[in-house]
Amino acid sequence: MGAAGSGAAETDPRLLSRTRVFVVGAGIMGSGIAAQCALAGYAVTLSDLTDELAQKGVAGARRALDSAVRKGRIKESEREEATARIEPAIGYRRAGAAPILIEAVPEKLELKHEVFRELDRAASPSAILASNTSSLPITSIAKAVKDPGRVVGIHFFNPVLSMALVEVIPGHATRPEVLETAIELARSLGKTVVQSRDTPGFVTSRAVAVTMNEAVWMLYEGVASKEDIDAAYRLGFGHPMGPFELLDLVGLDTALSILDVLWDGYRDSKYRACPLLRTFVEAGKLGRKTGEGFYAYPPAPTEAKAA
Repeated sequence: MGAAGSGAAETDPRLLSRTRVFVVGAGIMGSGIAAQCALAGYAVTLSDLTDELAQKGVAGARRALDSAVRKGRIKESEREEATARIEPAIGYRRAGAAPILIEAVPEKLELKHEVFRELDRAASPSAILASNTSSLPITSIAKAVKDPGRVVGIHFFNPVLSMALVEVIPGHATRPEVLETAIELARSLGKTVVQSRDTPGFVTSRAVAVTMNEAVWMLYEGVASKEDIDAAYRLGFGHPMGPFELLDLVGLDTALSILDVLWDGYRDSKYRACPLLRTFVEAGKLGRKTGEGFYAYPPAPTEAKAA
């Protein structure tokens, strides 16, 4: 886990001041993407279905920036400037003002198709439509729009402000200039870019899904406790966190969705989700976002609604 820079040293700041990024989905990933873009100098619209959800996302972006201040990665003045650049929105009414739009909704193809159909109608015809999907093929997502050439994958990692990597994925029809702009955007955020072919799970999700799933199978089979398995991964392999800690951070529902996408795409038994993982998801134990997953977590502090 590497710390990413706060700015965009190689990007003209005058360009950043004129560029708006529209983020759809104000959950954990959407709020993190909004915080990262704002920190780099972009104006950001963070949109969700209701004002309450959008405001909650802005509060989440603020918490991410607060954490970066506490860890000494950014200054308080940078946090305040970044926070001021983020505005909440309901639906897609402000989408037309942004040349770059990023979808960050749950890993369900039908839901992403619905979002991209709306973006296709609301955005400028010249705007780039990006998906933060961690597993679904970009070519499949792009079927929802009239011009699939403007669709690209920009896969961020959680927590967005701390993780130095962004995975960029062109679909079958993605135009070269759209791909290049996506790479330039990620680099302007201080990220290192890796490019993947458009296959289910790409590079990163395909690798980590197997690791997390195997850990759940070991727990299911009674090989060791979750605490010992986590310690083995951290201390034996140098991982920053164990697989159960990572599952709780990512969200058990997200991990299960990724495994199901990989199973559907490859039909390889190594991607068959452990029944224990599916049971936890059905029980609503999704990790940190619900207060309990493989571990229990204290409730998040109550945020005052922004004026």
